[in-house]
Amino acid sequence: MDLRICHLYPDLLNLYGDRGNIIALMNRARWRGIDASVTDCRLGDALDGDAYDLYFIGGGEDRQQRLAANDLRARKGGVLKRAAEAGVVVLAVCGGYQLLGHYYRPADGDDLVGLGLLDLTTVHPGPSSRRLIGNIVIRSTLLGGATVVGFENHGGRTHLGPGAAPLGNVMRGFGNNGEDHTEGGVSRNVFGTYLHGPLLPKNPLFTDHLIRSALGRRYGQVTLPPLDDRIEAEAHASAVLRAAGE
Repeated sequence: MDLRICHLYPDLLNLYGDRGNIIALMNRARWRGIDASVTDCRLGDALDGDAYDLYFIGGGEDRQQRLAANDLRARKGGVLKRAAEAGVVVLAVCGGYQLLGHYYRPADGDDLVGLGLLDLTTVHPGPSSRRLIGNIVIRSTLLGGATVVGFENHGGRTHLGPGAAPLGNVMRGFGNNGEDHTEGGVSRNVFGTYLHGPLLPKNPLFTDHLIRSALGRRYGQVTLPPLDDRIEAEAHASAVLRAAGE
């Protein structure tokens, strides 16, 4: 088997080590004998919707996010939407997550029109409002009730519509909006979250879920052999303790 990954806007949207998510996907596939490759796709590049099993979009500041939003709308959005409808996995973090919704309304400037891959909207309440920042722990029904850990830092408040389910419920931290105890959004094979850190190295269960889902489109039901995750489990447990102590 081979796993084909497309990293969208790696030079624009790469806060808090988001590139580490690509490394985690590549390594956990290769450690199991699965050939894994990654292609960077930048502003102005054409996108081949049939060439990849998984797309990743990281986070960025408003200026970089606006550049990415314009490029998505002009060049890549239609291809990405058709790929998602065909079962390709999409993972987006923070700014990328906001761009998968219907729109992001920043503190200043016009709305950034999103792709609508997730039924959600995001509004920044203004420059004087506090940011939602700190270590975060959620419990995810997607992963059988397992905890997912990370770091969040966002001004936007995201609210899910009926067409999206949360990635998890907040145990520590703020999540989507600091009010309804939800974090992230999921619709079929499209996943969005505010968790940086990077997210995947400290959450191997979620990483493997993404790999299985991405491979499943071409290979059917896939069983991944277990790995020695003692180091990852220690990092995960340490992140939970740090969040609990804040």
